[in-house]
Amino acid sequence: MSKKKGAKRRKPTRRQAEEAVRTLLLWAGDDPGREGLLDTPERVAKAYEDWFSGYKENPILYLKRTFEEVEGYDEMIVLRDIEFESHCEHHMAPIIGHAHVGYLPANKVVGISKLARVVEAFARRLQVQEKMTAQIANCIWNVLSPRGVGVVVEASHQCMTTRGIHKTNVSMVTSQMLGSFREDARTRAEFLRMIDNSR
Repeated sequence: MSKKKGAKRRKPTRRQAEEAVRTLLLWAGDDPGREGLLDTPERVAKAYEDWFSGYKENPILYLKRTFEEVEGYDEMIVLRDIEFESHCEHHMAPIIGHAHVGYLPANKVVGISKLARVVEAFARRLQVQEKMTAQIANCIWNVLSPRGVGVVVEASHQCMTTRGIHKTNVSMVTSQMLGSFREDARTRAEFLRMIDNSR
């Protein structure tokens, strides 16, 4: 009898994860029992805890604490060049890049480090860049209820540079514009000018 679709699977133990790494080492053609690879399964499991720590985080919580005493400030807020490291969900290869995040506050603002934490929470999961871009923008839009949100992500995908077509020095750019960033060409242009000034 097959499991119901969407049923929660039990998380493998640390030992099972390390055994899976040993299996991959064997499959690759090496000997997991040799000196240089003896501790590799443990190291890989620890690395996975770091690389995919975003699954344990709820980015919504980072945006819950806001500030309203800003003397009526209602102009654009932009955080440029938020560096991130993620992994492609198709090949589990690294995605290295940076994100630019901007929003037009309605009546409250959030600490700027929280915007970076939202990027980090979504990046530290298996990802597709388009999805990650939308997740960041939608999270800010839904929690802060600003007048507009803009997110631009630029990244290099190792699944393209180190395998397959082997094209280096290629970056992918994605964007998600919501509210006034989508509806008002001047607002969108101002945001794009502000992030372009970081070059």
